[in-house]
Order: sequence, then structure tokens, then C-alpha cells
Amino acid sequence: IGASIVIKGDLVSSEDTTLAGRVEGNVECRDHALVIAAGARVAGNVHARSVSLNGEVTGNVTAEQSIDIGQSGSVTGDIVSPRMSIAEGGSLNGRVTISRPASQPT
Repeated sequence: IGASIVIKGDLVSSEDTTLAGRVEGNVECRDHALVIAAGARVAGNVHARSVSLNGEVTGNVTAEQSIDIGQSGSVTGDIVSPRMSIAEGGSLNGRVTISRPASQPT
């Protein structure tokens, strides 16, 4: 999704997705990877298999496998994932819950 595109409403994808523009709504790629590129903005909740974040999310981020916040990435909201990393320069303003991977028994 290109840098000049603005989506006002929820975005649901059934394939790996790279977002370089702006979404004012929730983003859902439950069984797929989501890349939020540098300069991209999401004002809503994000749910994907894995999230690579170099842009900005204002909302909660949930990943089934992992969340990686890059140098230019920022999250203002809560994170839920079995694995996460934050590069130097990345920011998080919220709570983190490290969940058990879906494939592990309780």
C-alpha cells in the first residue's frame, strides 16, 4: 500500500502486506506478515502473524509469532506477542504481554 494512500476504515488482508501509507482504522493480517514501513502511520489496532514496524502505530499491536520495532518505529498502545524486539531508537509507550505461542499447550 503506497506512501500516498490514505485508508479511512479497517484494512483486512489475506496475504503478506507492506504498508507505506496511512490507515485510520484497524489493520488485520491474522495469518500473514505485516510490514509497516518508515513514514507509515496506523491509527487503530493491528493484528498479524508477525509485525515488522518502522512506522508509527497509535493503538494496540497483537502478533501470533513476533513483533520487531525498528529504529524509526513507534507504538503508543499495548503489545501482545510471544516474542518482541525493539531496536535502539525505536519507542514503545504502553504495556507488553509476552504470550505463549499458539502451538504450545497451556
